[in-house]
Amino acid sequence: MGSEDVVKLAVAQVSPEYMDKEGTVDVACKAIEEAGRKGARLIAFPETFIPGYPYWRSATGSRWAEYMVEYQKNSVRIPDDLGSILDSSGDAGITTVIGVSELDTTAGSRTLYNTIVFISSEGEVMGRHRKLMPTHGERMVWGLGDGTDLRTYRTEHGVLGGLICYENHMTPVKSLLALMGEEIHFALWPGYWVAEKTTASKRRFDPSRDSITSCDIDSAVREYAFETQTFVVSANMFLEPDVLPDGSFDIAAGGSAVVNPSGLYIVEPVFDGGTIIYAELDPEERMATKAYFDCVGHYSRWDVVQLVYRAKSSRPLELFESVSEEVLSSRKLEEILNEYGTRLKKVEEVVEKLRNMLEKAG
Repeated sequence: MGSEDVVKLAVAQVSPEYMDKEGTVDVACKAIEEAGRKGARLIAFPETFIPGYPYWRSATGSRWAEYMVEYQKNSVRIPDDLGSILDSSGDAGITTVIGVSELDTTAGSRTLYNTIVFISSEGEVMGRHRKLMPTHGERMVWGLGDGTDLRTYRTEHGVLGGLICYENHMTPVKSLLALMGEEIHFALWPGYWVAEKTTASKRRFDPSRDSITSCDIDSAVREYAFETQTFVVSANMFLEPDVLPDGSFDIAAGGSAVVNPSGLYIVEPVFDGGTIIYAELDPEERMATKAYFDCVGHYSRWDVVQLVYRAKSSRPLELFESVSEEVLSSRKLEEILNEYGTRLKKVEEVVEKLRNMLEKAG
């Protein structure tokens, strides 16, 4: 691969219209159009960019219920509420990776999911990924994803994959995406924070006081890059503190960054408020890392440790329909019995031949 394979990437660290679906869709479209004009072929948005992260998730009583109702109203139905973003991506010829709070209305549900949507440069939804395990208080907001949408996407600019927030610390999941051929990884976060030493609480990152290495996002994205030999695009939310509801915890400090496959920053974490960050990804940097450490090749021992992946839905109705159609129908059962009956007959014939040979041999 030569310089012609270098791809320009954008990270949209722009502020959403908080808790406003339509307004945030407009913000996303403008960012996509601007990035496209500047030659970017990939663009990433933070976790739950539409309609913003529920920083109020720890609120109690009636406030939580009020916020949840409003959050439901402004969460996204895929693809219905993303038409403008699909059009903008197609018009700009740019592949878009965007975090949304997804509203699932199938079968009368109104469950929300923390979701990444992958949109092609032709303006089509390639797929989505629902966060497997919402973290702590997030379980009061979102449901749990399953294995059906944990996958990668082959594009003209590389094989794309993505995880949300603390999923980027989940070792088996990282290994799975590597085995699926991931080359460019999108790590989506609600902001850049510092974990206090004495408590489990977090506070907003302050670049004038804190060092980048004091944040667990720094260690996560750099280790992810080296461990899997991927480019890691870390997309972080930025919001002015005064837009958040009462009772919110404020970590929306920005901090978006881009890391090469050796774990070195191409663009260090940016704290300059709402902005679009640009970087160039050169495939030869990945080749150089793979030459001395290939996690799915010469530096792996699958004869010692293997991975089990269950790509199954967690929806009982889908599972029931699958069983009824594929197993419980009389025709399917008859086919299965006939197939195994034929196999059993062949085995019996082989056994009989062996018995005759043994008898003749004495």
